[in-house]
Amino acid sequence: MSDDRLIVALDVPHAVAGMELAQTLGDAVGFYKIGLGMLTGGGLALANELKQEHGKRIFLDMKLFDIGATVEAAVRGLAQFDLDFLTVHGDPHVVAAAKQGAAGTDMKILAVTILTSLDRADLDAALIQPGDLGDLVLTRAGRALDAGADGVIASPQEAAAIRALPEATGKLIVTPGVRPQGAALGDQKRVATPGQAIADGADHIVVGRPIWQAEDPAAAARAVLQEISEY
Repeated sequence: MSDDRLIVALDVPHAVAGMELAQTLGDAVGFYKIGLGMLTGGGLALANELKQEHGKRIFLDMKLFDIGATVEAAVRGLAQFDLDFLTVHGDPHVVAAAKQGAAGTDMKILAVTILTSLDRADLDAALIQPGDLGDLVLTRAGRALDAGADGVIASPQEAAAIRALPEATGKLIVTPGVRPQGAALGDQKRVATPGQAIADGADHIVVGRPIWQAEDPAAAARAVLQEISEY
């Protein structure tokens, strides 16, 4: 049985490539992330096929952000696909609307705090209020959880602090920005190894390029699974 703490990001151009990668990984991986980049390449169809025909769990990473009514309608539409996780931005009005849209289903709403590809200089450029980035992540996480989020997306470097929040009791922490020892960072700036992320309180880790760009993706996935099996 696969260890669903590992979520493999299918950040490939289209659904055909995504299905080929899933077949290459086989039974070792039971949980996949499908993001916005594949939306026009058959991403929803792939999500449905992996879920319904192959028994995989699906994390749809859309990072929705809009007025409440629009978010609620979008989430209600996506919820019909019986998916497992859906991301929205962590603004309280967005989270509350998403929870309304997901009402009556098992789909978990995960709030994005601050993208793991951003640092303080990026926040300054976006006119985000001054302050330590980690402190801002904690504040956003707490407010999103108060608004009803089932969990949060945060970098491994903030996982332990979020896990310690009273609001985080019983909630999920999902960490992208996970890189096995020696792997290229790519566009990620706040990273940790798989084992460290789990040790620091993450329920799930998301790994993409270090697996699908590997010469042997299945072996790369097994190496990550072996590392987290010790936690």
